[in-house]
Amino acid sequence: MPEAAGTGADRGVRRRLGAASALLPAALLAATPAAAQAPLSAVFEALAGLERHDIVSLALTLGILVFAVVVAIAYVRARARAAAVQNRARSEIARLSDDLDRARAILLSEGQVVVTWRDAMADPAIMGDTAALIGSAPPLRLLAFGTWLEPEAARDVEAAVEALRKRGEAFALALRTTRGRHVEATGKPIAGAAVVRLRELSGAQLDRAALAERQKALEHDVERMRTLLTAIPTPVWLRDANGRLAFANNAYAAAVEARNAEDATARGLELLDRAAREEAVRARAEERPFAKRVAAIVAGERRVLDVTEIAGPRGAAGIAFDASETESLRAELARIVAAHRCTLDQLATAVAIFGADERLVFHNAAYRALFQLDPVFLDERPTDSAILDRLRAERRLPEQADYRAWKQGLHEAYRALEPKEHRWYLPGGRTLRVVTNPNPEGGITYLFDDISERIELESRYNALNRTQSETLDALTEAVAVFGSDGRLKLYNPVFARMWKLSPQALATKPHIETVANWCRPLVGADAGGDEVFGAIKRAVTSFEHRSPVGRRLERADASVLDCAALPLPDGGTLVTFRDVTDSVHVERALIERNEALLAADALKNAFVHHVSYELRSPLTTIIGFAQLLDDPAIGALNKKQHEYVGHITESSAALLAIINDILDLATVDAGAMQLDLAEVDARETMEAAAEGVRDRLAEQNIKLEIRTRPDIGNFRADEKRVRQILFNLLSNAIGFSPPGETVALSAERRDGAVIFRVADKGPGVPPEIKERVFERFESHTRGSKHRGPGLGLSIVRSFVALHGGSVSIDNAPGGGTVVTCIFPPAAAADPKAAE
Repeated sequence: MPEAAGTGADRGVRRRLGAASALLPAALLAATPAAAQAPLSAVFEALAGLERHDIVSLALTLGILVFAVVVAIAYVRARARAAAVQNRARSEIARLSDDLDRARAILLSEGQVVVTWRDAMADPAIMGDTAALIGSAPPLRLLAFGTWLEPEAARDVEAAVEALRKRGEAFALALRTTRGRHVEATGKPIAGAAVVRLRELSGAQLDRAALAERQKALEHDVERMRTLLTAIPTPVWLRDANGRLAFANNAYAAAVEARNAEDATARGLELLDRAAREEAVRARAEERPFAKRVAAIVAGERRVLDVTEIAGPRGAAGIAFDASETESLRAELARIVAAHRCTLDQLATAVAIFGADERLVFHNAAYRALFQLDPVFLDERPTDSAILDRLRAERRLPEQADYRAWKQGLHEAYRALEPKEHRWYLPGGRTLRVVTNPNPEGGITYLFDDISERIELESRYNALNRTQSETLDALTEAVAVFGSDGRLKLYNPVFARMWKLSPQALATKPHIETVANWCRPLVGADAGGDEVFGAIKRAVTSFEHRSPVGRRLERADASVLDCAALPLPDGGTLVTFRDVTDSVHVERALIERNEALLAADALKNAFVHHVSYELRSPLTTIIGFAQLLDDPAIGALNKKQHEYVGHITESSAALLAIINDILDLATVDAGAMQLDLAEVDARETMEAAAEGVRDRLAEQNIKLEIRTRPDIGNFRADEKRVRQILFNLLSNAIGFSPPGETVALSAERRDGAVIFRVADKGPGVPPEIKERVFERFESHTRGSKHRGPGLGLSIVRSFVALHGGSVSIDNAPGGGTVVTCIFPPAAAADPKAAE
């Protein structure tokens, strides 16, 4: 049944197709223009005889047929149009090919290279002649910009190409190759590709590129200069044509106390005062530079500035250097130069400084005095040659056979680098040491030293050295000199003979230790040789606390040596050995004799003291009985007896005085004399002493004058001994004075000391006995009636010495003698204290 159904359906389709086929010619005819003329009635009649589904089938078939026809018609028309388009495309391609050939020819004719990047991963296309840029290198070498462009240009083009390829940023650069050629590089995105054109410039373009490069360099220079001016610590400013502040650096802003340079420019803060600015304006108007040292307030402090402002066609530029420290340094330098010149002027060395023009710049007083040059002539700044010519004319230069050559050789110092020393042997015997020292800034400095005395001293020193050597060789003492290193430097023959040392051994300059070991065998084992040589060795080798050493050494042969080690200024040591054997023997004999004399003197003093004491007791008894006999209460005496008793009393009193003097001297010699120090009135003491000699004055018809100021005052001494001193001096003066003369006793104060003087009109003191008058038992009458044991002046000297004073005797002007006793200030009292 299904198959039957399918077969029936197929039959119906076939019928419909047949009907459609029958109607197809009619439809086609209707579609043609001629169909319009055919009557449609035949068609509608044919369609009326069909069924409805046949009509649908027919319509469907007709639609397909119409579609196919339409498509066919459209295809035919499209093909015709395509052929026309293709023909036009072929024509356009031919035209574009011609244009491309012309463009390539034009491109290659201009010497340029075009690089095109279409794919980021693929190599770029390079079109053009690369030989002009990179020579015979492969074309891709062109993209290694650093190999044929300058470093800065290579960096710029690499960055521009990178930006073009990644972000499509166009660029145009003027580049410079390593060979100095100019290349224009332009890049832009074209149709999705990055295209870079490199073209070597020439002609006007080259000039324009050079100008552009120069402009860029100038811009860089200006930028660097502006950066430098901004950073330097010196105020710098620019002014416009109207004189207003157009630029200022940071130092300028700090100087005017602005926040920054822009603030200083905006506010028009001026660094200079009005007067300086007006003077700068006048300088600009006169088209001359303004340069002046002015005072200004810089950051609140008054400073001194060196201002320079240069005017231009569009304004002015100025700079101000802080000259405060320069001014201070200049003043300090002036003071130093003045001090140096003052110092040089005080030098004994003659100094003359000549400048690069060979004219005198400075000379000191020693130079002027050395050559006896006129100050007026030197103040005229003469040339070096003129001074030498004048000195030659005055015969103050060395005599030269060829003076011109000698002077030319001397002036070679102006072109020399090192100092040079000369010796000038002048007429008259003087010798000068001349040093020519080139100055760094040109010119030379002459130093003149008169070494005549030094040469003479050297000659004398050499002569003295030879004399010293001969003297050392002739000395009887053994002398050896050891250096600071302890080694023998010098010795005389006596040293070698004394210690039995060979000259060959001493010529090796042995050490003091070695010399001591050689000398020890000649010293006895118990003679202290080790201690003596040890002390000498320490004196020779010691570096600190060097002091002389002296020892006495007895050798095994019974000889006695005095050893001494004296440090020398040069660090050496002088060692001497003196044979004092005979002197020691004599000294020992004298010591023994002196000890015997001292014992005898002590025995004598003891004897005198004992005898004086023993004589004093009976003498006192005799004086007492004589006074009793003379007393009328005992019994009357006749005239003769009274005279005898008087003689006994006087003689006994004189003998007692002598015994007392002897006892006083014995006490002084024994060191047992004690002074009873107290305040002593000088005038009362003088009057008391004078009272003791009244009888002798009257007996010999001699006057006594006491001369002293009433306010002479007191001094500290032993009153009894002072009175005894004055009594002895007055007694001595009365004894030597002729009758009718005057004895003067005076006292004065001088620098706190009390001075007593006793003057007489006697015969004076001869020079040959002047030094012996104060010795004991020295009595010289000199034709006078004076008699005595010669103890008075000896006692005076002893008592004055106990007070710390001094006594002297001189002949008075016009005759006579003056004895002066000085009691020092330590024993004197203040006169006001006595009051």
